Amino acid sequence: MNSPLGIPHTRVGALTLPSPVLTASGTAGHSDELAAYVDLSTLGAVVVKSVASFEWQGNPAPRLHATGSGMINAVGLQGRGTAHWVQHELPRLRARGARVVASIWGFRESEYEQAALDLVATADQLVAVEVNLSCPNVDHARGMFAHSATQSAQVIAAVRRVLPASVAVWAKLSPNTDQLVSIAGAVVAAGADALVLVNTVLGMAIDIDTRRPALGNGGGGLSGAAMHAVAVRSVFDVRAAHRHVPIVGVGGVSNADDALELMMAGADAVQVGTATFADPRAVAKIQRKMFRWAQRQGITSWGEVINSAH
Repeated sequence: MNSPLGIPHTRVGALTLPSPVLTASGTAGHSDELAAYVDLSTLGAVVVKSVASFEWQGNPAPRLHATGSGMINAVGLQGRGTAHWVQHELPRLRARGARVVASIWGFRESEYEQAALDLVATADQLVAVEVNLSCPNVDHARGMFAHSATQSAQVIAAVRRVLPASVAVWAKLSPNTDQLVSIAGAVVAAGADALVLVNTVLGMAIDIDTRRPALGNGGGGLSGAAMHAVAVRSVFDVRAAHRHVPIVGVGGVSNADDALELMMAGADAVQVGTATFADPRAVAKIQRKMFRWAQRQGITSWGEVINSAH
């Protein structure tokens, strides 16, 4: 199987994709919003914005704030819920020929499980379900799931139990912990088929005129070029400790070099996120330049690139 761009497919575990380039959750919308700019069928997959089993309004405005080399956001995972997504958003994506990765979240383990259950009826239309673990756990003093190996593993086990084996479960982890490597091992042992490394870095901006936080929620998640080195280190460390676990790298991918760097650190595929806000064609441009680089280098398999920095 060759990709439309002429280089053999890439694999993320048992999943075969025509390209190692995907969108990142939260930056490509809930459905085919990028279709006016990108042929979604040519991408490895489209990872949609995280949805819960319930409708959620998100955080108070303002929700986005530009930084010197990226942005801080506290959107708060606003969405109309999994039932609405399945009925109204998924069909539009499938009509575009996109390979779809759903992304789910919750405040409790039971809410993650319910979100996964809501996807079961249309599981044959998904290639994977990404489990966004960077959410506050209301049953444990609002500590982030992704900061606890035990809680993260429990969520992944619950999601894996209800989804059919044909749908891969990806655990999206946070870099805001010194336990990332052990948490990665825990979620894999609990049934995760791949790791998504990493989510945003905790950050804050203060308006010097009002002397108040720039975001309505106070702090938020830093994304974009400013956090790319953190993502590279995270992927590299987890790959060194878990040699055979599939990894999808994400964080500050602004150009093809950034994407290739994540692959050399150990990622089997990469996601493009914040760059899309500046240029909605970014994911397609990065993909095209990666393939051109591979052709110039005489690369015949992405396996020649993946993990090559180790």
